[in-house]
Amino acid sequence: MKLRDIMKKVLIFVFLAAVTSIYFSYQSNEPNSDLGFKPDSVKVIEATEHFSNEDRLINTLLSRYHYKKYRLTDSLSAEIFNRFLKSLDFGKMYLLKEDYDFFNKFKYSFDDFIQNGEISLPFTMFKIFRDRVNNRIDFAERLLKQNKFDFTKKEFYQIDRTEAESPKDTVESNELWRKRVKYDYLNLKLAGKDSSKIPEILIKRYENIRRAINQYNSEDVFQLFENSYSLSIDPHTNYLSPISSENFRINISLSLEGIGAQLQNEDEFTKIVSVIPGGPAFKSKLLKPNDKIVAVAQGDSGEYVDIIGWRVTDVVQLIRGKKGTKVRLQIIPVGKSINSVPVEVVLIRDKIKLEEQAARDSVLNIIEDNIPFKIGVITIPTFYSDFDRKQNGDKDYNSTSVDVKNILEKLKLEKVDGVIIDLRNNGGGSLDEAIKTTGLFIETGPVVQVKHSNGKIEVDEDPDPKIIYSGPLAVLINRYSASASEIFSAAIQDYKRGLIIGEQSYGKGTVQNLIDLNRVIPNQSEKFGQLKLTIAKFYRINGGSTQIKGVTPDIEFPSAVNSDEFGESSEPSALPWDEIPGTKHSFYSNLDKFLPKLIEKHNDRINKTPVFDNILEAIQEYNENKNKKFVSLNEFERRKEKEEFENTKFERENERRKAKGLKLLNKEDKNSSDANNDDPYLDESARILADYIILTTG
Repeated sequence: MKLRDIMKKVLIFVFLAAVTSIYFSYQSNEPNSDLGFKPDSVKVIEATEHFSNEDRLINTLLSRYHYKKYRLTDSLSAEIFNRFLKSLDFGKMYLLKEDYDFFNKFKYSFDDFIQNGEISLPFTMFKIFRDRVNNRIDFAERLLKQNKFDFTKKEFYQIDRTEAESPKDTVESNELWRKRVKYDYLNLKLAGKDSSKIPEILIKRYENIRRAINQYNSEDVFQLFENSYSLSIDPHTNYLSPISSENFRINISLSLEGIGAQLQNEDEFTKIVSVIPGGPAFKSKLLKPNDKIVAVAQGDSGEYVDIIGWRVTDVVQLIRGKKGTKVRLQIIPVGKSINSVPVEVVLIRDKIKLEEQAARDSVLNIIEDNIPFKIGVITIPTFYSDFDRKQNGDKDYNSTSVDVKNILEKLKLEKVDGVIIDLRNNGGGSLDEAIKTTGLFIETGPVVQVKHSNGKIEVDEDPDPKIIYSGPLAVLINRYSASASEIFSAAIQDYKRGLIIGEQSYGKGTVQNLIDLNRVIPNQSEKFGQLKLTIAKFYRINGGSTQIKGVTPDIEFPSAVNSDEFGESSEPSALPWDEIPGTKHSFYSNLDKFLPKLIEKHNDRINKTPVFDNILEAIQEYNENKNKKFVSLNEFERRKEKEEFENTKFERENERRKAKGLKLLNKEDKNSSDANNDDPYLDESARILADYIILTTG
């Protein structure tokens, strides 16, 4: 046996002895009678031989087949270790300094543990964390039962704890949690809750956190650990346990009922991962990825149920309901602090009809420079194809390219002056359909390049030389436009076939493959899960990757979504941007010649438009407040801040109404608004396209 192997065995032996010693020492210092929960109220957590075998299999597949050629080193070990700790105690609210000091001894050993299938440490870390959670919940509930909070004192709570230190001892932790409970209490008080009922509401909230943590089983902890490993390689590589795989399959089918949004837990919040095209949430335009849902109510008058701390499966059950029934949500919009006043969203549950995910058209009639224009708009929620009907030989199967072709023929008959392709919030879909849809606007030629993990490069082309629409074209994108949407937009931009307008897109330029681990090693006594891993990258026909950078518009709109907070560039483990040789392609126009004038006219217009004034002010206000780490626990100061916020919002809404000739709101109608019926970005896109038509035909 080699010296290195002997040292590894010694290290593992020392590790097992150490974790056993500290865990039983911890248990003796924090008896269950003091923690306030019964031993049988929590799941048994243990690292079995089955998990060790699955860990080794996952490591083998990742190291051999992932696009990124990485090595399990001390550096990656530290990243996995830190990511796992953050997945447990993101805000450093529960674990003490002594816990971190102990865990840190093994920070650079995770690589060895993974390679050897020795994964006991994550399970022990979780059990210590679980006990700390129960202890803190007990402390919080004792404070609430005493109900002695002084909101006249001038003190602050640190809401952003991403860079905070962990409490050094129980005394410091008690002070942190005293302020945390006071903060939660004051938020409910400012929201109009009866002070006599607030302790009960918060106790239920904290009990939800306790229940969620205590329900974790060994499979959950294993998944948490393996995702700390896989997500350290890249943000789209992840592991699904057997039960998670089954739940994902069920949720995909059930997502066709309800509000049409996929959810996941993030810290103690329920976050919207994606909004399904065609569903109530999508059609309302009120929900976006990364919005946080904090409460749910039924019907017109049902009482709001606080869902902070709930497991996502329980939240889904609360939101889901019969078609035609009403559900009300309180959300914290993406980009807003958790200290923000929640916004109410009212939705009518419905069955998502697949045809409502299809491309649809409309016509905008505008006047620009005293000239009337008729602009056709094609909204594409996703790139779709009815694969079953296609495989069965049905030539009339639904697909994006077929539907867009038919719409273009219709718009040509209506004699539109130009066409806008609206890809906002389009998260991707079928690559083949993105290529075929691009082909409706160009002659035959390359659309996208795909580089595989073995270095091989494929060039996917549009083989059809026929152009369906050759007139003025613009593509509207935002930060939520991703993957296939970026391929379409990038090709249109590289061919100089049309104007790209909006926000920088998401920047997802990678390809994933899903592997059922049970097929790799069949006949296991216990089921393995599934592994999704990145196997390739997308590249534009000019050679640049769509990874990280996405597509940068020719004309950019002001955006409240910061690329550092949402998008591929916000992911620490994202694969880097790079480039490969470009492919030969033609150009359809000389757009660069007209861009300076188009940008000048666009800026002049939005600087004179009240709606954009409001947008720019809101963005400025957000940027000023987003780095705010502390919030006052003084009721008078907080009420003053809230009133100023509501007054500003009220004044902006009336400015918008005045500009549109609508009835102004009264003070008592502060919360009323029909702003969601406006689409200033689409209107401005039409005017930019009209400017382009004038410049190129004048």
